Amino acid sequence: MSKTDFDLLKATLQTKLATIATGSDKRADIVIQQSPDALDQTQFATERDLVVSLLNRDTQMSRLVKGALRRMVDGTYGTCLACEDPISVKRLQAVPWAELCLHCQERSDLTAAGVLGADHEEDVKLGSG
Repeated sequence: MSKTDFDLLKATLQTKLATIATGSDKRADIVIQQSPDALDQTQFATERDLVVSLLNRDTQMSRLVKGALRRMVDGTYGTCLACEDPISVKRLQAVPWAELCLHCQERSDLTAAGVLGADHEEDVKLGSG
């Protein structure tokens, strides 16, 4: 990875982290509102659930971005955490906080979806049945 690519990816990660931080004022929207109307109560609860989901997503993204920035500092950025092979620059440009190479990410996704069993991961090749 060139110095220019690295600097651009670092700037992208820092911008993403700043964007997440400015959106953290959503906590004020988690308020229990009372209403005598059951339909309004349901709507308020749905809106609270949505805000909580958005906060959870932002928290997870913040962790991933901070992890990528830490790996940049310690010199392991761009290396797959599972197989230790390099992560392609093209993948990092698409997903700068990527922790896994494309192959390991696909395997992880299939395992999480229940397509691959955790104990049979190595036995099954992607793309074969």
